[in-house]
Amino acid sequence: MNLINKYKTEIKWAVIFSIVMLLWITLEKLTGLHDEHIDKHPIYTNFFSIAAIAVYILALLNKRKRDFDGAMNYKQGVITGIVITIFITILTPLTQLITSTIITPEYFPNVIEYSVNQSLMTLEDANNTFNLKSYTIQATVGAFIMGVITSLIVAFFTKSKISN
Repeated sequence: MNLINKYKTEIKWAVIFSIVMLLWITLEKLTGLHDEHIDKHPIYTNFFSIAAIAVYILALLNKRKRDFDGAMNYKQGVITGIVITIFITILTPLTQLITSTIITPEYFPNVIEYSVNQSLMTLEDANNTFNLKSYTIQATVGAFIMGVITSLIVAFFTKSKISN
């Protein structure tokens, strides 16, 4: 069995997660969180965790039903979640590139200006923090860490009472 067939469900949900992420970023941009309301961005961006958890719940329930015939134990759920996380982590540099160059290319200049004007950072520190390379590293590491944590928690709630 080749890798794609073996992990078809996990790949599907990693792609869905990435699309949901890009839609969230688009919503942030449309609501002004990347320009006129950039001061509120650090607060509202955290609400994405609700969407992220929902995707993991749907993914594990789908895996349980489709691939485990309705009977999934905790270990199977954790492994499934971690495999999804690995594929999300692989896709993260691409989603960050799309975010920073297509959806909201003005975000970095805006957040740099805001950070400097509010005396939160020096210009040099802001330039070193808010750029594609830095955000790609942060997003990739963050996707993996948060994905593993989410997998450990969601697997507990999505395991079936009767499992093999």
